Amino acid sequence: MAEEHAGPDTAVRHGYAQVGDVRLHYAECGEGERLVVLLHGFPECWYSWRKQLPVLGERYRVVAPDMRGYNLSDKPERVDDYRMSRLVDDVTGLIRHFGASEAAVVGHDWGGAVAWAVAQHYPDYVWKLASLQTPPPAAWARNLTLKQMLRSWYMFFFQLPRVPEWWMARDDFAALAKALRATSRPGTFSDKDIEVYKSAMREPGALAGAVNYYRANFRSFFGRRFGEKGISRQERVRVPTLFVYGERDFAILPETVAGVADYVDAPFTELRLGRSNHWVQQESPTEVNAALLSFLDG
Repeated sequence: MAEEHAGPDTAVRHGYAQVGDVRLHYAECGEGERLVVLLHGFPECWYSWRKQLPVLGERYRVVAPDMRGYNLSDKPERVDDYRMSRLVDDVTGLIRHFGASEAAVVGHDWGGAVAWAVAQHYPDYVWKLASLQTPPPAAWARNLTLKQMLRSWYMFFFQLPRVPEWWMARDDFAALAKALRATSRPGTFSDKDIEVYKSAMREPGALAGAVNYYRANFRSFFGRRFGEKGISRQERVRVPTLFVYGERDFAILPETVAGVADYVDAPFTELRLGRSNHWVQQESPTEVNAALLSFLDG
């Protein structure tokens, strides 16, 4: 099922895919032979890729889903329904839905964590991997410091029942709007952009779904031994990989993403953007788009 987007950019089509036990909404651009899947992070939706969809769509078939729990996609109620294994299954199922045997998987924030997991566990599904801001979990564990844990205070806060949802929703999602603007370069998020994200979070069950990512996967961030140094074979990625990092990230410190190349047994490219914060593909779309096109074309 697909329909033309009733907005200024008619190149973006919208549809739904039944993937396992969830129905996922997606935005789509392009008619290329090779598939590219764009995975958003917290607290966003497909719209975070609005500046990439038409550009990448000139050469590829590009799909940006609302991940489970977000916006127009289904929102399972159980915390366990947001475990990483379920998120990975959504991606591989989406690839099959589009009749492809593999895709380039590109993720930002939580989408980046899922992209790493897909490439680690199902490399046959991934012809290329790109992660924006998010290091592989083993790198996070190896580089974890007290300073990073303090920056990740919200992950601990999100373990509380119901309180995070109330806090985010109060005063018409004032905390969401403030956070996006305070942690990005001026002009990154317009009033329209903020309203799109607010509207997505107003969908019934969306707040709980978004926070449940943190509840269901908390141990993957803090369950390993503090500062663990070893890298197991299973934690290495065996597909060509691009890592993009905005060095002013408020949530993920530069030292936390040190040595990402150690986890890739394949051609590896890294791009550091000194003026960008966490929302790198929206803050620096020209640089990110050029890097993605060069990586995918190569």
